[in-house]
Amino acid sequence: MGARGAGGRAMVIKLYVEGGGDSKELHVRCREGYRKLIEKAGFQGRTPRIVACGGRNATYDSFTTAVAGQEDYPLLLVDSEDPAAPAEDPNSDLAWQHLRRRDGWDPPVGAVNDQAQLMATCMETWSMADRAAMRNVFGAALQENALLTELDLEQRDRHVVQDTLERATRNCGRDKAYQKGRRSFQALAALSPATLTQYLPYFRRFIATLKRHL
Repeated sequence: MGARGAGGRAMVIKLYVEGGGDSKELHVRCREGYRKLIEKAGFQGRTPRIVACGGRNATYDSFTTAVAGQEDYPLLLVDSEDPAAPAEDPNSDLAWQHLRRRDGWDPPVGAVNDQAQLMATCMETWSMADRAAMRNVFGAALQENALLTELDLEQRDRHVVQDTLERATRNCGRDKAYQKGRRSFQALAALSPATLTQYLPYFRRFIATLKRHL
């Protein structure tokens, strides 16, 4: 069942995501990347409205404002930045515990546990988990043997994940190696939800939350 407002009115699900910087073009590419990934997870025609918020604090601020408005059902999706205690149950408060401890973020008044969603430890972790998608995006020049093992990826330091992905794609040619921005969102759109679900507990939690409300 989807989220309901007063009188049983269906509410709009909005996903406030970290990413896109200050560029209008990158905001479009960010939204498109997440939309394609979510559609492939079985939500074709019923994806949430995706809001690319740029920086991390701006994402939390936009989410907090949305919760206060009480018109939509907002979800917060940000990098965990540091490894977080694994949580697959949407009702678990471990995501909020992590954000409180790391960022000093408390749940806004009225927010519930499943409204905090984490990319553990960063969006690059999602890309690292899907070798087939990386081969399709980066081609034969991808140094696949340089990638991290898919097991326990969510517990790897984000800098290690990001640096490893950049090194593994450095021979792919000018403007074709992995980098934040256009290339990263292209990789995001190519990912397989089934593969991410296999390896990433917080991604499983994210998909389970969408199923509850969409």
